[in-house]
Amino acid sequence: MYGIFNDNFPPILDGVALTAQNYAYWLHEKGYDVRVITPYAPGAGEVIDAAPYPINRYVSVPIPFRHPYRYGLPYADAVFWRNWRKMRFDLVHAHCPFTSGSLAYRAARKQKIPLVATFHSKYRQDFEHNVPNKKLVDWLIRQVVDFFENADEVWIPQAAVEPTLREYGYTGHVEVVENGNDFSTPVRLIKEMRTQMREELGMAQDETMLLFVGQHIWEKNIGFILDSLSLVKERPFHLFMVGTGYAVREIRQKIKELGLQDHVTLLGNIHDRERLKRIDAAADLFLFPSLYDNAPLVVREAAAMHTPALMLQDSTAAEVIEKDVNGFLTPNDKQAYADRLVWLMEHPDVLAKVGDKASTTIARSWESVIDEVILRYRDIQNSYRIKHSKKGF
Repeated sequence: MYGIFNDNFPPILDGVALTAQNYAYWLHEKGYDVRVITPYAPGAGEVIDAAPYPINRYVSVPIPFRHPYRYGLPYADAVFWRNWRKMRFDLVHAHCPFTSGSLAYRAARKQKIPLVATFHSKYRQDFEHNVPNKKLVDWLIRQVVDFFENADEVWIPQAAVEPTLREYGYTGHVEVVENGNDFSTPVRLIKEMRTQMREELGMAQDETMLLFVGQHIWEKNIGFILDSLSLVKERPFHLFMVGTGYAVREIRQKIKELGLQDHVTLLGNIHDRERLKRIDAAADLFLFPSLYDNAPLVVREAAAMHTPALMLQDSTAAEVIEKDVNGFLTPNDKQAYADRLVWLMEHPDVLAKVGDKASTTIARSWESVIDEVILRYRDIQNSYRIKHSKKGF
């Protein structure tokens, strides 16, 4: 059995949670036994956990000022612990170095099986948001690095992520294993989705539909987006924002202060993946000037629906973008971003052409990714057996 471990899992929605979910789903679809280990989250009831594979959740508490995220307490959950003692794995894959990662490490060492760990996030920025003490932040980063140093293989979702991991102090080997998307759709259906959703959202014919999907936190550079839009608010456009996070109330206030109420709509979290797919299809341009993200799934999902992204050059997230070929890049400057937005609004033919290219160069299916993952898992298991047989395990 393969174990998929992560500190977030639907109904909490972010890129890593969706990655873990797709790993579990496609491994099961390919005929492999798989089990998810993750903290409890409100709403994780029978409907959401009606998956064809087991999901074992342990007690958790809210993380202050980081809604909707939670801190897991597996060692305080007697029911989970009774079940945990019976679980047997062939390989464990941790998508997070914290409580779920500690459980994956524990299982790997106790059961003498390989531990794969994927480095997804820029943890230092998360720590700095919540922890005012620099020495404590440095200590926490060292714990993260120790976790990855103790894994049997470390994966990153794209090559540009490696410098961040090295900056933290990790010195071991890394393997690039890309993320996928589950939004691929025939072009004919995308055109139908686009028309229907734009009507549903009340978009005028001459309006450019802009889209942001992601956590509503300042680290995502949402302030940069709003400030840039305030420079061009005389133009006919509308931005729809999908997601939630600790900064929602402040974002609403900033929208009001900048006079963007008629240009920006917050849609909240959208759990219905089909609806989110249609919203992606309806958009003309995806705005994602984040310096925080490593390999955002949302950019790949938008690309699958032929919607190109406008990102910041030299950002880790923008590694997949070839400028003006499958996406757009600007300097980290609000006026430059605003100027590029105006030009793109005036050239819908360019948006369409680049969106088509994005769909063929950025959007890889999760099924094909998991085919690769399975082969890698087998190689890791074989290498582990050979290595430890020599040690007399």
